Amino acid sequence: MNPPSDLTLMILPERYAVCRLAAEADFPEWARPSDLLALLRTRDELSVVCAERFAPPEARAERGWRVLQVHGRLDFALVGVLASIAAPLARAGVSIFALSTFDTDYVLVKEVSLERAVAALTQEGFLVLDHGRLSA
Repeated sequence: MNPPSDLTLMILPERYAVCRLAAEADFPEWARPSDLLALLRTRDELSVVCAERFAPPEARAERGWRVLQVHGRLDFALVGVLASIAAPLARAGVSIFALSTFDTDYVLVKEVSLERAVAALTQEGFLVLDHGRLSA
């Protein structure tokens, strides 16, 4: 199965931070739910993706990310969804941080690159909605 060429992406309203904590750290109380909260533990680290307003100033973090959410549920048999988003962004020189959940995919881009990302994706045939509004 190939990804549909008419995927809709929604820009989530907040700015996000990607934080790095020690592998043995407890899940932080400051990581509160918003439209997206991700906690990922590996042997080497605990990564937290949360609304930037919740990340404490002293946290080791990359701030200023915006989130593009693939709208709707994706079938597990669907192949190449992230690649179809990442490729035009790479050609446009836009760095990404990608996350997937059971239902869908999320692509984070730096806010300074958001306009370029939206232009590259719309040129590729994606519909990009900004808080439910069409983004041009």
